[in-house]
Amino acid sequence: MSVVEVTGLRRIYETSTGVLRRRHRTIEAVHDVSFSVERGELFGLLGPNGAGKTTTIKILITLLLPTAGTARVLGIDVAKDPRAVRQRVGYVFGGDRGLYERLSAWDNLRYFAELYGVEPERQRARIQELLEMVGLTGRERERVEGFSRGMRQRLHIARGLLHDPEVLFLDEPTIGIDPVGARALRGTIATLATAGKTIVLTTHYMFEADELCGQIAVIDKGAIVARGTPADLKSLVTEGNVVEIELYGAPERVAADARRLDGVQSATLEERGHVQVLVVQSATDVDITPAVLACLHGARLGRISSREPTLEDAYVALVSGTCPD
Repeated sequence: MSVVEVTGLRRIYETSTGVLRRRHRTIEAVHDVSFSVERGELFGLLGPNGAGKTTTIKILITLLLPTAGTARVLGIDVAKDPRAVRQRVGYVFGGDRGLYERLSAWDNLRYFAELYGVEPERQRARIQELLEMVGLTGRERERVEGFSRGMRQRLHIARGLLHDPEVLFLDEPTIGIDPVGARALRGTIATLATAGKTIVLTTHYMFEADELCGQIAVIDKGAIVARGTPADLKSLVTEGNVVEIELYGAPERVAADARRLDGVQSATLEERGHVQVLVVQSATDVDITPAVLACLHGARLGRISSREPTLEDAYVALVSGTCPD
């Protein structure tokens, strides 16, 4: 039996807009989503903003009810017995919410240990164990208001593990954290996975998913568009290569024109600081650079480089609908 089983999941919202004349709309945030997560697996759920990732996670941790379909965690239906599910799962989200800033790290964990029903005689040893695991030993008596964002996220993970849940849901845990803190946090997540914890992770950082996840599902517009290992997804775009061209003052239509070229699978124009980067993925090993340079509409040219496709390239191709069948 899979630890997490999702079958035909749907979630519909009813909303309205306007002041004088109210207009009612139906939004299907999740449409016919199905996947499973095995015991001890680190499973990645990837997708753009508004794709349905967080809605799916909230259904699995019983914060939302599904409109249709079924979702089971450890064999328990999340809609029929939410209390039993909550006792067995942990949830960690990105951001600063969920901690009491005027309290110390130790007092925060002591408070949540009471809420999670951790036996009083086990609380001290459990809190000390988790502080050591997330690298906050020696800082436990300091107020959270003085913690960096990375330290807060590590405390979030400790809080989510207090009751030793069998399944841990991590919703963009490294968002907004500096590279050093994010690397330390990824190390903590990898340690948990190595210890056999079942983890469901959402993230916008493709290198992070590539590094950590054994299985990945890509969700777009409320539906699963691909599923497999990172290598499986990268294999969708391994033929050919990727050309990155730095540009200055390029109009948006540059990417659209590049997509029309023979052999081009996808083309996107990204803003990276003060420079624009045209990322063009080709379907063959034929050099398409001369053809791309001919449709730059007078944009100033910077560095040109070529590389093999990555998980991010596969992800962009999948959510933009340009991935080959």
